[in-house]
Amino acid sequence: MEGYLALAKGAKGAAAAQLISDALAAPGVFVFSELLESPNVAELARNPAHASSLRLLELFAYGTFAEYAAEASNLPQLSPAQLKKLKQLSIVTLSQSSKVLPYDTLQTSLDIANIRDLEDLIIDTMYQSIIEGKLDQKHMCLRVTNAVGRDLKPGQSLQLLNSLTKWLETSDQILNAIDRQLESVIASDAAYLKEKEIRDKALENAKQDAAKIAAARSFHTDMDVENDEGRMQGKRSFKARGRKH
Repeated sequence: MEGYLALAKGAKGAAAAQLISDALAAPGVFVFSELLESPNVAELARNPAHASSLRLLELFAYGTFAEYAAEASNLPQLSPAQLKKLKQLSIVTLSQSSKVLPYDTLQTSLDIANIRDLEDLIIDTMYQSIIEGKLDQKHMCLRVTNAVGRDLKPGQSLQLLNSLTKWLETSDQILNAIDRQLESVIASDAAYLKEKEIRDKALENAKQDAAKIAAARSFHTDMDVENDEGRMQGKRSFKARGRKH
């Protein structure tokens, strides 16, 4: 595209129209916004003889084959290379609204009667790295996983900005809600840990009290045993003295 931009600086009228035709047929050129913004190319809008070339460039930038077909009588005829490229770019546009494109939808949109021709076009589109995906012949559809970005229509940048702004606002709301939930969870965890600390302390105190009571009982039991043994020894001594007398 850089070569075409350089040429556009000195091309006017018919030369600018021919430059557009060459760029539209050029292999590997799928983005046209810079050429559209070139002063000499934009000037074609005021040239009745070549305004249709500018309109054709706009369709390749952000339009579809179906739009071209609707205006074909007022536009330059497409070469085979241009026709193929416009249909490939149309697949990109269709994939923006759905990642699963049935064959019959593609055939209607691209005016292709033969499925083999459709699959050949899709395969070449993937080979050109315009889209990524796979042909699902069992279910007769194209499954798109990725696609290049196309040029924006006039005014579409503002729509995109508004959409991004709304998305950011929604994201902020979601993040704020998550933050509130996290704060609630943290507060709940803190309360739980505090309660657990109190329970653990009470349990430890209860264990210590139980140990003290058990120790006291053991002490008294030992004393009772010693007293009982002392009394028994005293009785045996008394009986022994009685037998001596």
